[in-house]
Amino acid sequence: MLLEGRSVAITGAGSGIGRALAIEFARRGAIPILIGRNAEKLAETASLLPAALPAKTCVADITSAHGREAIVQICTARGQLDILVNNAGLVPSGLLSNLTDSELQNAVMTNVVAPIALTRDLLRVLRRSDRPRIVNIGSIFGDIGHPHFAAYCATKFALRGFSDAIRRELAADRIGVTYAAPRATRTGAADGFQALIAPYGMSLDRPEAVAHQIVSAVEREAATVYAAGAERLFVAIQRLLPRLVDIALISKARKLRTGPVSR
Repeated sequence: MLLEGRSVAITGAGSGIGRALAIEFARRGAIPILIGRNAEKLAETASLLPAALPAKTCVADITSAHGREAIVQICTARGQLDILVNNAGLVPSGLLSNLTDSELQNAVMTNVVAPIALTRDLLRVLRRSDRPRIVNIGSIFGDIGHPHFAAYCATKFALRGFSDAIRRELAADRIGVTYAAPRATRTGAADGFQALIAPYGMSLDRPEAVAHQIVSAVEREAATVYAAGAERLFVAIQRLLPRLVDIALISKARKLRTGPVSR
């Protein structure tokens, strides 16, 4: 797919991977529609794009019907939408027993219900494109159930399943679907699980590197794109020999059980 002149709506575009995706899409000639809840952060992202590019911003909460309607209206006003990137998400971490109802509800609403609902609401606009595509930003933790990230894993497993289902359901409409599974990334969200990075031996990628890999996959019209490195091997082991992953992660989780990162 040639991205030059393509319209791409990106949720969570005010920071992190969303901002990096906006910059990378714009670098390849696409025209971003920046979506997020914080007007100042969206303006910061917009300021990093080429001045001549007719990018738009949309301040909206994707977890509300009103917010999604605002997104539909701005996308409709552009005439068509070529690519929808469901990127916005929360990363709850810590022992499940310590997570509140509010944290669980917010994670499920933001990471699962909102992207499903927004995809549904924008199908009519996407169908106007000659090569429409939906891009769902998941996680390696959508394949590997990881201790201290139970709620987050549950939402990303759900998003992966959703991606597979709509890829098959929408094939007759010529709407492609790309599921992206990056590993931990150096964004503000990582601050919430900083104490878990070293004990679990996590490697964090730069948002720019993640965005480059994802946008390249969109150009290739790939069905999936996974982070390179050891994590990709772990996904294969998880599918073929899950007991080995159990042994490795249970051992690390036990060491952390009574430590300061149990929260």
